[in-house]
Amino acid sequence: MTSDTKPAAYLRVSTQRQGQSGLGLEAQRHAIIMLLGDEPFEEFIEVESGKKSKRPKLEAAISYCRKHKTRLVIAKLDRLARNVHFISGLMESGVDFLAADIPQADRFMLHVYAAMAEEEGRRISERTKAALKAAKRRGVKLGVHGQKLADINRDQAVQFSQSVKPRLQALGLAPGMNLQAVADQLNVSGLKTASGGKWYRSSVSRMFRYWNCQDG
Repeated sequence: MTSDTKPAAYLRVSTQRQGQSGLGLEAQRHAIIMLLGDEPFEEFIEVESGKKSKRPKLEAAISYCRKHKTRLVIAKLDRLARNVHFISGLMESGVDFLAADIPQADRFMLHVYAAMAEEEGRRISERTKAALKAAKRRGVKLGVHGQKLADINRDQAVQFSQSVKPRLQALGLAPGMNLQAVADQLNVSGLKTASGGKWYRSSVSRMFRYWNCQDG
């Protein structure tokens, strides 16, 4: 295979610190490698919020795909954007793209998953704001260490469990199921824990524990 036929792999992290440390990038790269196997790919790394539509590296990746008549590959659909209009626009651009977390998805399924990603992003934003307000009501001073940070961490755990709830429900996963079986299916699906790692019985148990929690 020549370099002209290599697919474009698009990886995105939200902060400069994540980009410098590689946090999150390795997991995305691993998912793409698992999907493509030994097939080489051209890598495009973006450090930008998922809320912003201006993506120089993504635009470069799309241009590369058009020029070389190849496809765009991503680790997870929400690495493109948590926005149905954005993803729909990409689908109409003429560039084929493949998400490692849902490689079997057709165009209809991609629209559905895009809508779920958008709703997930909205819930994350709302719950982050609610968690900060709740922490302030309890007298938590943001930026300090110790027990006060533990309160914020719990709020973040609640936010995360609620944000992934629609994704798990779409996979048919729910409390009461075998924890190891749930962990195995989540790892296969490509969904990561809040820290970007693998799922285990303990992390699944914690996540389910916060499903019915309310902030405040």
